[in-house]
Amino acid sequence: MLYGEKAIEESKLEAWDNPYPDRDYLIEISFPEFTCLCPHSGYPDFATIRINYIPDRKIVELKSLKLYLNSFRDKHMSHEAVTNKIYDDLKKLLNPRFLEVVGDFNPRGNVKTIIRVSSESK
Repeated sequence: MLYGEKAIEESKLEAWDNPYPDRDYLIEISFPEFTCLCPHSGYPDFATIRINYIPDRKIVELKSLKLYLNSFRDKHMSHEAVTNKIYDDLKKLLNPRFLEVVGDFNPRGNVKTIIRVSSESK
C-alpha cells in the first residue's frame, strides 16, 4: 500500500477548538477534485464539494477533511448519498451554528446534478 493510500485509510475527521466561539463568521471550503463511484455502473463521478459553515465551539481540521473526502474515491455511492453523508458527519463532529454542503457533480450522460443540504441557524 502506498503512503497516500495508507493515510486515507487511517484518516479520521478531526475538530479543533474555535478560536472565536463568541463571533459568527463564515468558513467556506471548496474541494474541486472529489470522486466517488456510481453505485449502478461503477464509473467514476467527479464533483466539486463546497462546505460552508458558521462554527460554534469547533472547527474542522483541514488535512483530516481532505483525507476524509478522498476516502470516497473507491466507494459506490449516489450523488445524494455522498452529499448527505458528508453533511451528517460534519454536523455530528462540529455541531455548527449553520452548515451547508453542496455536491456540484460534473455532467454525466448530458445530465448535471447539484445536491444541496443545509441547516438553519440555531
